[in-house]
Amino acid sequence: MIGVGSRRAIKDAQAEALLFQRRALTAFGLVLLVIAVVLGRFGELMILRHDHYAARSEQNRVKLQPLPPTRGLILDRNGRILADNRLAYRLELVPERVVELERTLDELSEFLAIDEEERARIIELAKLRRRFQSVPVKLRLDEDEVARFALERYRFPGVDVVPYLTRHYPEGELYAHVIGYVGRIDARELARLDAEQYSGTTHIGKTGIERHYEDLLHGSIGYEQVETNAEGRVLRVLERTPPRAGENLYLSIDGELQRAASAALEGKVGAIVAIDPRNGEVLAFVSRPSFDANLFVGGISRSNYQALLEAPGRPLFNRALQGGYEPGSTLKPFVALAGLELGLRTPQTAYYSTGVFQMPGQTLVFRDWKRGGHGRVDLEESLAQSVNSYYYQLALDLGIDRMHAYLGRFGFGSPTGIDLDGEAAGVLPSREWKRARFDQPWYPGETVIAGIGQGYNVATLLQLASATAALGQGGQRYRPRLLHARRGSFDEPLRSEAAVTVGEALVADPAHLAAIRRGLEAVMHGPTGTARSAAAGASYRMAGKTGTAQRVSRSRDESQQAALREGQRNQALYVGYAPAEAPTIAIALVIEQGDSGSQAAAPVARSLFDAWLLREPPAELAGAAR
Repeated sequence: MIGVGSRRAIKDAQAEALLFQRRALTAFGLVLLVIAVVLGRFGELMILRHDHYAARSEQNRVKLQPLPPTRGLILDRNGRILADNRLAYRLELVPERVVELERTLDELSEFLAIDEEERARIIELAKLRRRFQSVPVKLRLDEDEVARFALERYRFPGVDVVPYLTRHYPEGELYAHVIGYVGRIDARELARLDAEQYSGTTHIGKTGIERHYEDLLHGSIGYEQVETNAEGRVLRVLERTPPRAGENLYLSIDGELQRAASAALEGKVGAIVAIDPRNGEVLAFVSRPSFDANLFVGGISRSNYQALLEAPGRPLFNRALQGGYEPGSTLKPFVALAGLELGLRTPQTAYYSTGVFQMPGQTLVFRDWKRGGHGRVDLEESLAQSVNSYYYQLALDLGIDRMHAYLGRFGFGSPTGIDLDGEAAGVLPSREWKRARFDQPWYPGETVIAGIGQGYNVATLLQLASATAALGQGGQRYRPRLLHARRGSFDEPLRSEAAVTVGEALVADPAHLAAIRRGLEAVMHGPTGTARSAAAGASYRMAGKTGTAQRVSRSRDESQQAALREGQRNQALYVGYAPAEAPTIAIALVIEQGDSGSQAAAPVARSLFDAWLLREPPAELAGAAR
């Protein structure tokens, strides 16, 4: 018998079938739901948001790559190139094609100079860029380096020599202080630049003409529309908009005169500015010592920069633009003209020089440079012999207020407005200036020495050259300028820059100016002229004024006096123009640690007058015909 406990339960087939059906329907419903969600999302992407994602897809596939423009050339007035773009070579590597970066750099260092600073930069740059993007290893390879790498190239997969354009200054030091230089764009400059226009541009003008006319020289950027893959690699170029090159700038500088001025200052510390009185164009602009602007283009090394900072004479300092000097006796023609124009003197007014000058009621003595004095002198002789006591008395009669106002009309105490950045303003002293600067009153003795260009007076060579040019041009002053003409390309016509006058004519009575000009001519050609030896034998007439300013006071202690030779205590200055009757050139120059203006500066001016006036063919605006 079979017991009750061993009976097996009988299956309920109908219940199991119902359970299966319910589970199947649930699973089917879930599948339908998932399909519905997928189809809905697909419909949203393909229909509702099709335009949005199509545009994004196209952006991923098609990109705009900037094409930086070629920088414009800089030339002198005669078409000689002063700044151009030269083909150079750099060494580049592609990280993804280099087996081991550091080992590759070690092996490259065997025949290429790669210091630790450069090595760190290369490694850091390789980390920041995509692995297929090239990384510059060394810029501006010379011919020997290119040849050495060519022999070893098989050892370096992923490393190659690539050509590119770089800024070059063929004249080296000769134009460094006027043209300036370009350098790599830094973070501060990047913040102020138009990001679109400078996309792809690595260098910008830092000083000189390169900086002042950056907008003209840079040009306009172009673009390439390229197709890329998902990794960003360029597959093909779809469309190209070429960049527009920067304009070519013709400077007013005359290359031969610039070279002559630089040679005249060889071995000296000083500066020269020469201006065409007829239009204000700068013919020569030299500051010595100078430096090679090419050092800064690719990024100057720390050692080279430190060497320039520590070099004697501060070669980086632009004396022609930023130097300030006591004008000394070069200011006397303008003080004399003030006396004539304001009715305090006539050309015939006589003064007796005894060698000393004392203000009424005071014991302080002011001396002439000539022991025993110059005797009886009029205006012409006061300039020819540079009689200090004549101008001591005249300054006292004028007073500092009237002298300040009149000299200010000639541009003293203010930048001339030349087309360079960073021009110094100098100092034209007055009661208000001294009160604001030192919180002290003005004293009559300070007026006396201001009359001979000393005391608080500080003038720049640009101011002296511009003011002297006005004397030679009938009292009309022009704004000094370096840009003579420009054009977009060599097949376009040259567009000349117009001369810009500064204020009205400075002289009310032509007879007064004629008297000053006779005095300046007597300085060079008169029997008592302080610079007559410099003009000896000249085939033309010149006019000028010498000046000497003490760099070290004679009241210093003996140890300081012994440290400098007599000539080194002085700054020798000269201002003048030629030909005297119808000048085409006006010059201002300074020689630091020079002797007197007549001995050190005037002969330099004579050599420049000769270089300008005696050349063949005649020195005219040769660039105007270009």
